Amino acid sequence: MAGAAASGSGGTATGRTRPVVSRRREIGEVSARSLLMTMLGEYVLPQGRPVWTSALVDALARFGVEEKSARQSLARTGAEGWLASERVGRRVRWALTPPGRRLLTEGAQRIYDFGSGEAAWDGTWLVVLASVPEAKRDLRHRVRTQLTWAGFGSPEPGVWITPHADREAEALGVLKELGLTDGAMSFTASYGAVGSEAAMVARAWDLSEVEERYEAFIDEFTGLRPADGDAVLHAQTKLVHEWRRFPFLDPRLPPKLLPPGWNGARAAALFHSRHAEWSPAALARWTELTRDQRDQDDRGGGS
Repeated sequence: MAGAAASGSGGTATGRTRPVVSRRREIGEVSARSLLMTMLGEYVLPQGRPVWTSALVDALARFGVEEKSARQSLARTGAEGWLASERVGRRVRWALTPPGRRLLTEGAQRIYDFGSGEAAWDGTWLVVLASVPEAKRDLRHRVRTQLTWAGFGSPEPGVWITPHADREAEALGVLKELGLTDGAMSFTASYGAVGSEAAMVARAWDLSEVEERYEAFIDEFTGLRPADGDAVLHAQTKLVHEWRRFPFLDPRLPPKLLPPGWNGARAAALFHSRHAEWSPAALARWTELTRDQRDQDDRGGGS
């Protein structure tokens, strides 16, 4: 689930006017693709085997995703280069491409390592200056998406900050990819005497929203005890699907920059505990379901 994967993969800009669709339909499509990426990273990536279309459609259906949306999500993910399809008779199976494996491997590392440890902070900030013209809205969105994923916040337009000074190479990679290195600048510094460091943090990140999401995560998974294989698979998928949002939302600020009673550490401990507890049974159930679906396809000729 990658940087972008982990938050949802993005396609390239086409410059065409976006068609008008209902908000309900738009949310459904995004949710289906995001859930597909969760399943690919959690189950398909570690197994390293192709999966039939029907198996993925059936898995998504367990979360209320309609067949049409599931097939559209597969097609779009394949069109973006993360999956490759192979036709076997009347059936189609999907395998991760090398870029897809890299995307999900990098994302998995970020997601599963997230919240697992705190390094001491020496007070150094990394500051990146990168301006994008207002008219280039798609480019501005991509800059914001990718730098936010890297843990940066923006207290002012064109100004990006992070207390993780070791993220400079990552920021440089984003700027190179988007063709913004010519006018960009970066430097490290400690906060000065003008204004308030706390006020700067509040302008760069909406921590209240992040904390509310952590509280909701804790409430949902603290008392959850799945009873059988299907329930474990559902719980594990939902656990990872919800957790993979946090590396995008939470900049992992040092404790001194966080509000009192911050519950991110408690949420992280809950995620790692539940993930370790449920992972073997969830992966075993996924293997059973995809094997059963393959056998059904062999008998019935489904895709």
